[in-house]
Amino acid sequence: MIKRNKLILGHKDLKSITDDICQPVETPPGKGWLTLFLGAKTLLIFYIIILGCVIAKGMGLLGVNHPVAWGTMIITFVFWIGIGHAGTLISAILFLFRQKWRTSVARTAEAMTVFAVMTAGLFPLLHTGRPWLDFWLFPYPNQRGPLWVNFRSPLLWDVFAVSTYATVSIVFWYIGMVPDFATLKDRAKNQIRRKIYGALSLGWRGSARNWSHYEMLYLLLAGLSTPLVLSVHTIVSFDFAVAQLPGWHTTIFPPYFVAGAIFSGFAMVVTLMTLVRIGFPQFKDYITIDHMEVMNKIIMTTGMMVGYAYASEFFVAWYSGNIYERYVFFVSRAFGPYAWSYWIMICCNVLIPQVFWFKKMRRSIPVMFVVSIFVNIGMWFERYVITVTSLHRDFLPSSWGNYAWSFFDGAVLFGSFGLFLTLFLLYLRVMPAVSIAEVKPVLPVGRDDGHGGH
Repeated sequence: MIKRNKLILGHKDLKSITDDICQPVETPPGKGWLTLFLGAKTLLIFYIIILGCVIAKGMGLLGVNHPVAWGTMIITFVFWIGIGHAGTLISAILFLFRQKWRTSVARTAEAMTVFAVMTAGLFPLLHTGRPWLDFWLFPYPNQRGPLWVNFRSPLLWDVFAVSTYATVSIVFWYIGMVPDFATLKDRAKNQIRRKIYGALSLGWRGSARNWSHYEMLYLLLAGLSTPLVLSVHTIVSFDFAVAQLPGWHTTIFPPYFVAGAIFSGFAMVVTLMTLVRIGFPQFKDYITIDHMEVMNKIIMTTGMMVGYAYASEFFVAWYSGNIYERYVFFVSRAFGPYAWSYWIMICCNVLIPQVFWFKKMRRSIPVMFVVSIFVNIGMWFERYVITVTSLHRDFLPSSWGNYAWSFFDGAVLFGSFGLFLTLFLLYLRVMPAVSIAEVKPVLPVGRDDGHGGH
């Protein structure tokens, strides 16, 4: 018989689980949380000011020019959409496969998904240059005569895919919290809190009928969310793959983008879970080293898939006999003016995650935190390499030019983390970060009798 490690550490009973998970919501915030929130809020205010400048003055403040017409906005949009993939994977797909280790990390991963998609959604809207006309992206009866959206454009498919993904993810996340909102309502000592959590719990009473309906709905939403994990980043990859530009029109992009999205998403989950364990020590009994190790194995696996895709691109460029493809990969990317960004991508995404072959490294909190940061740096540079290196050298040398990186490019990128972290820190204070209803069923029954039994 295989001996499995416990999913919940410590001598916990049902009451102590409820107390531990509700504590951050019911007690005043500590100095650590307030310091992080003040920093994130400052960065968010800076982000709002920068976006206001870009809207008022125009996209010319950013580095977009001829021939590099797609820049930081599109790169960071794809980056944040990718980060949003791990939440749905942990929640929906692992739920369907009955993986019990997901219970402690699923809630926070779902929250990360929602906030990442919210952060990503701003970038294509601002990239249009006229965000006050973005409602034109949605097909609806209008008085503009024959002027309709182009249904053949993958950019329009993004609108449908991302909005659907955001809607389903929010509903899935919210429905999973309904039983826990009822618990917070029952424990609330403040009348206002009781009314707010009572409204959010949708009249939950914990009856057999409630649980039956809840479990059926949760299963249906998990089934709906699963194809979205594959479809959303596949459609985002079509922004590039359906073009005729060397380095873009390749059939490997859809699976390559999906693997990269799961790769970066799990890296962000590890980053956030490490911070949650430090900020709320009682969660160490629920988000254990075993949970972190499993996620590190997934990071290593998807990292090797991404590395295989990088190698395949070079093979396809060589085997195709297309001189323009060969030039983009063998000259422009690997040894051209942007070679530094290409090799940063290779080091962060392919080489650094290999440390997880060693069990000691997979179970080291400092090591996994550093690796997760490097992975997300590498994944941002992957999108930078794909976008900029294919555009900056056109078919004719007379059309060549470099991306004119400006202060506003960096400000938009770093400011977006202010929005994401502000939302995430608020979530930790007003909602249970671990699912009470899902953790209790995986609690070992009885006490260890000292002979390996219960």
